[in-house]
This record gives sequence, C-alpha cells and structure tokens, in this order.
Amino acid sequence: MNKKFSAVCFAALSFPMLAMAANVAAAVADMADTPAAEVEAAAAAAPMAVVEVATRKTRSSVDLTKDDMQKILPGINPLKALQTLPGVSFQTADPWGNNEQNLSLFIHGFSGPQLGYTMDGVPLGDQQYGNYNGLSPQRAVISENVGRVILSSGAGDLSTASTSNLGGTIETFSANPLASRNLAVQQTVGSYKTSRTYLRYDTGNFGDGSSAYISGVHHEQKAWDFQGRQGGDQINAKYVNNSSLGKLTLFVDYSDKIEPNEDSTVRSATEKYQPYTRPFMYPNFQQALSYLSPTGGTPAAEGNNYRNYYSDAQRTDYLTYAKFDMNLGESTTWSNQVYYHNDDGVGVVAGPIGVAGLPALFAVYFPGQNLKQVFGNSGYATRTTEYVINRNGWLSTLNTEFGDHKLQAGLWLEHNRSSAYRRWYALDVNNPSSPYDRPSNPLITQYGSEIDNKVAQIHLQDEWRVRPDLALQAGFKSSLQFADGQFPVQPKAGAIANGSLALPVGEIITKKWFLPQAGARWDITAQDQMFVNVQKNMRQFVTYGGGGASPWSLASQQAFDLFRDTAKPETSVTYEAGLRSSHQLNMGAVTAFDGQVNLYHVDFKDRLLTISPTPVISSIIGGNPLLANVGSVKTDGIDLSGTVHFGRGFSFYNALSYNHSTYQDNYLNGKDVVATAGKAVPGSPEWMNKFVATATVADTEFQLIGDYVGKRYATYTNDLSVPSYFLMSLGVSGKLPFLNGGWVKNARYRLNVSNLADRAGSLNVVVGAASGTYNTFPIAPRQGFLTLMADF
Repeated sequence: MNKKFSAVCFAALSFPMLAMAANVAAAVADMADTPAAEVEAAAAAAPMAVVEVATRKTRSSVDLTKDDMQKILPGINPLKALQTLPGVSFQTADPWGNNEQNLSLFIHGFSGPQLGYTMDGVPLGDQQYGNYNGLSPQRAVISENVGRVILSSGAGDLSTASTSNLGGTIETFSANPLASRNLAVQQTVGSYKTSRTYLRYDTGNFGDGSSAYISGVHHEQKAWDFQGRQGGDQINAKYVNNSSLGKLTLFVDYSDKIEPNEDSTVRSATEKYQPYTRPFMYPNFQQALSYLSPTGGTPAAEGNNYRNYYSDAQRTDYLTYAKFDMNLGESTTWSNQVYYHNDDGVGVVAGPIGVAGLPALFAVYFPGQNLKQVFGNSGYATRTTEYVINRNGWLSTLNTEFGDHKLQAGLWLEHNRSSAYRRWYALDVNNPSSPYDRPSNPLITQYGSEIDNKVAQIHLQDEWRVRPDLALQAGFKSSLQFADGQFPVQPKAGAIANGSLALPVGEIITKKWFLPQAGARWDITAQDQMFVNVQKNMRQFVTYGGGGASPWSLASQQAFDLFRDTAKPETSVTYEAGLRSSHQLNMGAVTAFDGQVNLYHVDFKDRLLTISPTPVISSIIGGNPLLANVGSVKTDGIDLSGTVHFGRGFSFYNALSYNHSTYQDNYLNGKDVVATAGKAVPGSPEWMNKFVATATVADTEFQLIGDYVGKRYATYTNDLSVPSYFLMSLGVSGKLPFLNGGWVKNARYRLNVSNLADRAGSLNVVVGAASGTYNTFPIAPRQGFLTLMADF
C-alpha cells in the first residue's frame, strides 16, 4: 500500500479522543413506509452514523441527513457534503461547493455526468456545466432546506428519473414543513467578506392537515484570489396536506445566482509558466489595458496561462412541482407528480482578442478590418454561451402489496426544449462591462442550436418475501429518447471547426426496452444483513448543440449521419454484494459499532469519446471531431465504512475505498493508435480515506473531518498524474444560553474552518484529451466562518 496513504490511515485511526461522531447511514430505511415528519424526528434524535439494518435496499445505499450536512458548513452544496462518504471524490474551488464550472465528481470511477440526480423525485439532468437538461441540487433547493441526501453508489432504484445514471444515483429531498409555527434566522460571516443570510417561516399545522413554509437566502463571498463576488438569492416555498385520500405536496423554487469562474492552470512540458492561480484582473481595467500588446496579444512568457479580464456564470431558474400520493386501499398507493423547470443562463468570458485562434475566427466575420477597433478598442472581446431550458414532465408510480409480494410499476415522461447560442460582444474601452452585467448587442452570433427532446421511461419490479428473513427483488426498466436538433444560426465556414461548412441537424431515436435488475437481501440476524444486486443501466445520448460529447456538436452532417447509424449508447452492468451491521457492545469504552462493507464489479461498454482526426487549431476553432465508441472499462472496488461509538459522548467514523477502473481497448485517432488499453481511468483516484471524529464536552461539540484523495492520472494514456492530497476541516458548535428564553429559542453558534492545515496543491484535474497536457485547479486556502442561528 502507498506509504502516504498508510500514514493517512494511521493518522485517521489515531484520533480516539476525538472520536464521537461521524456520519454516514448506510442503507437507510425505505422512506415510503414512514411519515416524513417521523423520519426527520428520528434522524435528529439518532446518533450520527447509524446503519439501518432493516432497510429494504438490495444495493449499497447511504443516507446523509440535514444535520450531518450543515455541520460540515452551513449552506453547503449537497453534492459536496457527500465527499465524506466512501467511494466519493468531490472537488471544487469554494468551501460550499457552489462553483459549477470547476466542479469535479467521481464515484466508483464514473464521472459526474455519468450519474443520475433527482430532487424530491424531479430529474435534475446530468449536471454538466453547460447544462441542457437540468440544474444543480443547490439551485433546486436551498441547502438549509435539504432534509436528506441518498447516495446509491452502484446502481439506483429502477424508478429514478434519469437518462444518465450509469454509475449510481444521488437523490436529494427537501425537508417538510414543521408541525409548529416557527421563524428560523441564520447568519454566516467569515473569510473573504462572506455573508450568508437564511430565513424560514413555518406556519405550523393549520386547517385540516395542512402545513407550509417559505424561506429565502442571500449569499455572497469574495473570490479568494481575485476581486470577484460569488453569490445570489434563492426562495423556496413548500405546502403539504395530509388527508384520508392521501398526501398533497406543492413546491416552488426560485434561484438567481452569479458567480465568477476560476481559470485553470495549463500543465505540460512545454508550458514554462505554470502559476498556482490565474486570477482575473477585474475590476482593475487600467491593469487589463496595460497587460496587452497594441494588437491585443498577451505576454509571450505566459504562454497558455495568460490572464483574462473576467469570467462568470449567470443562472436564473424556476422549478416547481405538484405531487399527490393517493391512498387506493390499505396496501395500495398511486403517486402522480408533475413538474416544470425553466432556466435562463449565460457563461461569460471577457478575454484578449489575440489568443486561442481568435484572430482567425474574427477574420471570418470581419475580413481585413482592424479587430481591436471592431471590438471596442480595448483589446478584449466578451464571449458568451447563452442557454435556455424549458422542460416539463410527469412521474406516476403505483405501489401495491398482495401476499408476500410488493409490486411497483412506474412511468416517467419529459419534454425538454433547450437552446445554446454562442455570441461575441465588444468590450468598449470607454465603457467596460462587468461580470454582473448581461451582455447585449452582439457583434457575432457564431451559432445557435435548438433541440427538442422527449424522454419516456417505464419500470416494473416485484419484491418477494420468500421467508421472514429472505427477500428477492427483480424488475426492469425501459428507456426511450426522441431527440431532434436544429441550428437556426449556422456558423460561417471556418468559424467553428477546421473544414466545417455547417453543424449537423436531424433526429436520433434510441430505445432500450429491457434493462434488468435482480437482487436479494438476507437478514442474517436482527443486527446483520447481507445484500446482492445486479443491474444494467444505459446513458442516453447527450442532446446539446455546439459543444461537448454530443452528436449535434459534430462538425459535419456526414459525421452526424454516421454516428446516428452506427453508434451505440453507453451501458453498464453493476454487480454488488455487501454486509450491513449494527451492534450494541459491552467492550469497556466501546459501546456500539455500525458499518457496511460493499464489493462491486462493473462492466462499462461502448464508451463514447470525441476524437479529432484532423489537427486542432485552437480551443475556439477545433479539428473535425468524431464521436465514437472506443471500447470498454472494467471496474473492481471495495468500500469499507463504519462508526465506533464510545458512549454517548464520542464516536469515530472512517471510510476506506479502493477503486480500480481500467480501459480495455486502444482506439484510433485518425491514423494514430492511442494506447489506452490497460490504463487507469484518469481523474478518478484508486485510494481514498475519510474520517469524521467528534467529541461532545458539556454543551460544546467538536468535529474534525479528514479527506485523503490518492494520486490521480491526468491523461488517458497515464503519462502524467496529479499528487495525492490530505485536507482537514474543523467544526465547533454549541448553545448560546444567555440568548435563549422568552421569544428566543434554540440560539446556538457554529464555527467552521476549511483546509485547517492551509495545504496547497492541485485540488482537481481537468483530464487532457492527449498525452502531455492537462489542467488543474488549486486548493483554496484556509478559511473560517461563524454562524449564529435562532428560532423565534
């Protein structure tokens, strides 16, 4: 075993004096059989990291509660909170995990876009930064309103509404309204001018079985390496009515956020200048002007690591759903849910006009002209990718029991109309724009895509209780996609790819009628349970126009037609086996233990990769790309996680993960063979170890979190790698007794410190398409935050 890794494990296990707590509940009980209020009350009262042996799951399933997440950092992205769980590698540039442009997520060797995501059952798409079919969990629901998150790290439920869940699912659930009237107030302040204000008003029970809440948050923080301001506003409202007929739930989310993006550092043997960060120059416009040559060129010594003026992501989302769980009998329920989502977003980069092949691009539109004058005499131009998502859907699920059988049948339908337009704007030397403006009056509309996509998914499963201690589960789902892509605005010849005359249009229909699942669970004792599961999943083709691994991003109609006629969607077959255990013990200081071990094997077939047989001119004008199936991936791994409890005051959680994912085939990139057979999947670490140690002394709780991420390869050919890192964070929380009393209740504080040891290094890696080059984002410095909260 790696010496650094062994040292980290030894350090993690040497914290028994801090040992309380930790938090990972493997295989949470099926929530459908328990009223949500009872579930939340039980979660709040239970010690952290309790394994629910009575779970109905035949697969690895781990639950993170609201309290678990908010202890890490109030307002944290639910996806970032998952980094304490086994098998999860999550990185992003800010402590909350809000910045989506540099987010990296791997679970069991699968990247973020190969997973499935939902919020209260509503599909959230595949989480690509240039998103076309959803939104991030933190934009779908305010972090403080998240009730729990469930990670199925091998294969998700058949009912999961996702077209991308090759490698598992992440289900986020919003908290239900409280039974009593309450006003919750929370304020966070801290490093880099942080301010996060959260308010929530609960009506309590009213009328006949009704309750509701409305809440809002305002968040802002300065970027740690330049003068950017991350933040935005968000509003949630939820209404629940319980009656003899069933349960009605209404939910509304509004999110408006603007965040500056980080520029990654280009790493290669030929890059002589490789800075730790590439900070933007905004708002120092005079510095930006003096940085460039008279023609808009950047300093030659900086190579590809030149500096932009600014870059940002602007996103406005409206999400709403209505759900009714109807009681059709003592053992039969019929759930119907309709939802609507609208996103208006733009990604912006204000950068020099003399880099990345831009002079050649602009010459297509302004031949023979002075480009500096055309773009406002500043030497900079503003590039946008402007997104619109309009989607609506229906989820319907019927559950019934008869005898020893539990049957479930379901349907998911979605209609999504998305668009992506690439535009260029002048950056006027006399009136420069800012990251907080929406550009207007474009000089160039390079291309514009409109894609209409319809999805249908059905599933059927049966759980047969063969005997009181043994259950078998089997079922299947069908996944169908009907996508039609058009380009109302086509690029001029030479404006998007080498030799491209037009971006492709047309329809692609993919149908997979039988994706089976079979599993079993055996209650060995009341405290121990074994499970096995086998499941096949498919990832539908990406329906995005003008970028990424999508057939509508190919550079010619011929390439599109070839793909449509010959390519296959990616598929995976996941095999899982595991043991859950939860025991009260009488071993001196050790009073309880709960944990889970999970072994898995995955056969991933028909991997899709964008390859370019012709030379890539720049990041703006590429080669003539092909999207092709390039072979298979084999994965073997094991997750071990557990919590040792030392009475009521101490516990220690540790999660050790090993994942070995390797490519099985070489592939052709034009006439050259790329030797990937036997190479590890880049970006995904083989070894990880996490711990959470908590001690409670009187009314004060101390929590120490450690996160070790092993070496990650940075290219498909494994010729370069990024070193391992080990980060720690600290949380201290307690009551404020001098404030409690009268109309103030539950007054308390929470102090959080991220990157406790102030480590530096490469946090996440952007995998290079070819050997010799990759990009990295840096580890953010130590930051501290103080949160005060109270109920009224």
